[in-house]
Amino acid sequence: MGWDAASDRWSGNGAGLSVAAMREWDPAEAVAHLSSADPMVAALIAAHGTYDPRDGGADPYHALARSIIFQQLSGKAASTIFGRFVGLFDVPEGRAFPEPAAVLGASEEALRGAGLSRQKAAAIRDLSEHFASGELGAEAFATLDDDDVIERVTKVRGIGRWTAEMFLMFHLGRPDVLPVNDVGINRAIKNLYELEAMPKPEEVLRIGACWRPWASVACWYLWRSEDVKLPGA
Repeated sequence: MGWDAASDRWSGNGAGLSVAAMREWDPAEAVAHLSSADPMVAALIAAHGTYDPRDGGADPYHALARSIIFQQLSGKAASTIFGRFVGLFDVPEGRAFPEPAAVLGASEEALRGAGLSRQKAAAIRDLSEHFASGELGAEAFATLDDDDVIERVTKVRGIGRWTAEMFLMFHLGRPDVLPVNDVGINRAIKNLYELEAMPKPEEVLRIGACWRPWASVACWYLWRSEDVKLPGA
C-alpha cells in the first residue's frame, strides 16, 4: 500500500463501501434509456462506448479531503501536497488514508509544512471534526438522499455545491445528478445542441429533463465529448 504518483492515487484497500458496492442500479439500463430518450446523447454513447466511470474509492473522508486539497491547484502540485499530507500520518493497516482523529491531532504547523494553505488546513480540520462526530460518514451517506448529502457536505468549510455534486456522482455513485453550473457540461450542451450561448441553469434543467433518472450517466458522456478530465481521474 502506498502513494502511486503515476496514477495519482493510493494503492491498497480503503475502509467502508466502494462505489461498485454502493451502486444499486444497472448502467446498461441507464444507457438504454438515454439512447431512447435523447438522440443527441445517443450519438455520444455510440461515439464513446461503454459507460466506465472511475471508482471513487471506498472512504468518503479520503474523497472529500482529497477534493479540498486539490482545489485551485494543478494536478502535479496537488498530488505532491496530498502525498506529503498523508505521509504525516501512520496510516493503520487496511486503510489508505489517516483517520479523522489522527488529523485532528496534527498541529497546524505540521499541516502547513506539508504544503496546505492556512485556509485548506482549517477546512481539513473542519472536515475531520464532521467525520469524527458522525455528522458525516459512510453510514450517514447511505441513508441520505442527494439533496440532503449536498446540504450536509456543504456545511464543511471549503466545500461548495459543485464539490458535493462531484462527490455524489463519483464517490457515492448516485445516478441522477445534474450539475447545472459545471463549465464542461455547459460547454458540451452548447456544442451538442448548437446553442448560440452557454446555457443558463434553467436551460440545462430543461434539456436534461429527459435524461432523468440517469442524468449522471448523461453528464459522463457530455464530459467525454469535450475531453474533460474528470475529478480524481
